[in-house]
This record gives sequence, C-alpha cells and structure tokens, in this order.
Amino acid sequence: MSPMLNIAVRAARAAGRITMRFFERADALKVQTKSRNDFVSEVDRAAEAAIIEILREKFPDHAILAEESGSHAAGKGRGARDEFEWVIDPLDGTTNYLHGFPQWAISIGLRQRGRMQLGVVYDPLHEELFTAERGGGALLNDRKIRVSARRGMDGALIGTGIPFSDETQLRTYLPMLEAIIKGTAGVRRPGSAALDFAYVAAGRLDGFWELGLKPWDFAAGALLVTEAGGMVTDLAGSERHFETCNVVAGGHKVHKAMLQRLRPFLGPDLPA
Repeated sequence: MSPMLNIAVRAARAAGRITMRFFERADALKVQTKSRNDFVSEVDRAAEAAIIEILREKFPDHAILAEESGSHAAGKGRGARDEFEWVIDPLDGTTNYLHGFPQWAISIGLRQRGRMQLGVVYDPLHEELFTAERGGGALLNDRKIRVSARRGMDGALIGTGIPFSDETQLRTYLPMLEAIIKGTAGVRRPGSAALDFAYVAAGRLDGFWELGLKPWDFAAGALLVTEAGGMVTDLAGSERHFETCNVVAGGHKVHKAMLQRLRPFLGPDLPA
C-alpha cells in the first residue's frame, strides 16, 4: 500500500469512527435540507472535517473537492500542486444513515490531472474496506477482488440509483429501468452509489447505472471497478462520465449489453 493510500485509509477510518459513534441515535442529529430529498447532517460535516484535517496535514499542496464544503485550493507554498485533487464524500447514503438503514459508506479518491490514481470506499458498519491504486488492482480487506465473469444480461443482478429530486429525470429513467430489467435476476437500489460501485468491483453486482451523480459519489468507486477488471463509461460508452455524471459500470460483457439497452434513450434531453 503506497503512502498516499495509507493516508487515505487513515482518513476514511477516522470518518468511520465518527459516523459509527452517532449511527444508533441518528434521529437526534441536526439535519438540514440542501435540496428536495437531499440532506446533510452534523455527522456529514464532522466526518468531512476529519478527513480534510488528515489530508491537509500530510498533503498541504493538494487541492480538495468535498461534497459539503466544496472546493479547497492547494496551498500556496513552493510545492503547491493543483494537479492533485482529493475527491471526498464523507457519508455517501446520508438518507439511509438518518433512517437507520445499513447501507452507507465513506468515499475518498485522488486524481492527478483529472485521472484517478487511488480510491477508498469504507463501510464501517460491516468493517469492509475497498481500496484500489492505478495499476495495482482492487482489494477488499486486503483480498484481491474481480468483477463478475457473467457473459450477458441473462440472470445478471444490476444495481441502480433512482432519481429522487428531479421529476423530469425520473420520467427519463423509468423506461430505461424497464429496458434493463428484462431477463435479469433483478435490479437493486440500495442507496449508496459508492457501495454500488464497490459491489460491482467485488462481483456482488454484475452491473450498475445511474443518472445525475456527482463526482464525489463515484470517483473512488469507478477506479475500484476498472482496477477489478471492469468498465466504467458514460451512457454512450465514452470516458466522459466525469463530465456528464451519467454512469454505466460492469464487467466487459455486461457493460456492453447494458449500453446496447440504454442507447435508444440517448438524445438532446439525455446527454450521454
């Protein structure tokens, strides 16, 4: 494990301790509404602050993009390098967390000049630590993981995220769900994109797609999937998913089959 990944894991575990401390009494937390069905709690902010403190201490010359506090420029010293940017979701699945639903995680990724270099997705509730470094493969608790070898959609288990704040997007999504689900073993919507990507990397899900994600939702998870032998693209099959934030992930054959089913829905109202 590289020094940078070690620090990212340390930061994720620090955030995990904070989230676990309050999980059993989440109903007593102070919660604010950011937008329709989109919430932030004092735990989100405390976990994010803990992550940023650890990263800033070790890498003051790196930029940071965090869900709750936004962009933090690199330090202005001699070694300042905006080419490195940490992408942080301190609590992916806040709504689940606030309801006591056991599907949420901490996500930390590092990109260099826009290219992902390492990723950590940590589920403290189940003590599952997913890690990946570019060129080094993907691990779950120090054990190598691979995407599933399923050869197509027949019998595949697919993950997704249902649009919850934009009714226009929901109308676009529902026909896609109908197209994807045919012949599969089913579609699951657990509510944490970071864990959905991690589960694809581990072969627990054969594929995944979602519309309108944010970079912090999938930055770390996307590297997990590719380092586990899978594919991550936008809906048209290109590598512009960090621009469109519409994402498809899976093993090569499932990924290809999903793109074929989603292609008819592309158009002016749904950029890839």
